[in-house]
Amino acid sequence: MKITFCGAARTVTGSCHLLSLDNNRRVLFDCGLYQGHEFDLKNFNESWKFDPKDISYLLLSHAHIDHSGRIPKLVKDGFEGPIYCTYATRDLCAIMLMDSAFIQERDAEWRNKKNRKKGIKERIEPLYSIEDVEKTLNRFVAIGYDEELKLPDGSSLEFRDAGHILGSASVHLTCTSNGKKQRIGFTGDIGRPERPILRDPQPMKQVDYLICESTYGNKFHIDSPNEKKGLLKVIKETCEINRGKLIIPAFSVGRTQEIVYMIDQLHTEGKLPNIPIYVDSPLSINATEVFKAHPECYDADILRYMQKDPNPFGFNRLHYIKNVARSKQLNDSDEPCIIISASGMATAGRIVHHINNNIEDKRNTILIVGYCAEGSLGARLAQGNEEVRIFGQVKKVKALVKTMHSFSAHGDQKEMLDFIENQNRNELKKIFLVHGDYNRQVTFRDVILENKFQKVEIPNLGESFEL
Repeated sequence: MKITFCGAARTVTGSCHLLSLDNNRRVLFDCGLYQGHEFDLKNFNESWKFDPKDISYLLLSHAHIDHSGRIPKLVKDGFEGPIYCTYATRDLCAIMLMDSAFIQERDAEWRNKKNRKKGIKERIEPLYSIEDVEKTLNRFVAIGYDEELKLPDGSSLEFRDAGHILGSASVHLTCTSNGKKQRIGFTGDIGRPERPILRDPQPMKQVDYLICESTYGNKFHIDSPNEKKGLLKVIKETCEINRGKLIIPAFSVGRTQEIVYMIDQLHTEGKLPNIPIYVDSPLSINATEVFKAHPECYDADILRYMQKDPNPFGFNRLHYIKNVARSKQLNDSDEPCIIISASGMATAGRIVHHINNNIEDKRNTILIVGYCAEGSLGARLAQGNEEVRIFGQVKKVKALVKTMHSFSAHGDQKEMLDFIENQNRNELKKIFLVHGDYNRQVTFRDVILENKFQKVEIPNLGESFEL
């Protein structure tokens, strides 16, 4: 039995880990898209460290594109096995992979048009198409949390709630190779306790080998996950006192729904100013519909709240906008309002237009509520730049820029350590740290070893280990 790390090795994206068993069985944990600009990984998404035709089945921890985004290419290149995940993950993938395919096709078309003007005849193809996604979705097999599923090869599979996003799961696989039974665990991305909407992360069953994320291996979150009071303060300052617009870049899955739920609560409590709220993102709207369809992922707090408000994601002053023309009208309006739009890092999408049209008005506030990669517009605003370039033009940052870090969906060092604390040190033979920058992984490795775990590895990309 051998495990090979084919992505998210000493970096935080492109999750993909290959387990090789006897009888030519190959199991893939996640198949994510690399999202970044590291030179060494520029061709990551186009190539494989294995033959997709050899993969027996795929175990998917959750729907985020850095964990699921290359699955359509895997199918396109010959994978014919089932894709096991939770029900909510399947439904989120249906919209997120379609959106990803649309972006791939649009980007390829734009680059081909640009090349034609330069006289370059070579045609650029998208990584995968909408048709590839349609074929992919037919391969999904969904199971519920805490259900043990017997697989055709004799292995058994169980998902437990990881509390990261809707449908996210840790993976527990019990398999036999060369006559020996082994328990392989994969944390996926570990969520945080006490977050709005979702249940707390559930402990994993005992394993022999654990693939563990390490995103915040050297960091401690300061704020609690629920910042409703802080959000209300920003809303009142911007919309009541300054009579301006509150612009919130937010990820379509998870972050948007958390903010909408908090605003819905403020409305129900009679604390929300009399202003309109707009969710201006087709993907966010579709994701919210998926959230509504999966109350099995909700925690006790939102279920109690729904006894008095059956729809925690909607009220009469909350407007969901899909139409482009209606989106543009918001830029011409001078009314105080809240605009929630994607992308969360303000790298693309309608949010860039809203920032562009409102950044030079001191009445307005831009609220950063999530991680923003270095160099992104969101990061430059959060860093306090007095000028930013948008659509090729320099804009003066006259709007107030604020940040709220409490919305992080990733557990910090302590929360990740708490998640694996239930594992018996004598039975757990080795931990493999993935999905983290190397310096953070080194810190987390040392902390894990200080807590009496036996052995911790930090794999390189493509490195294999015999189990």
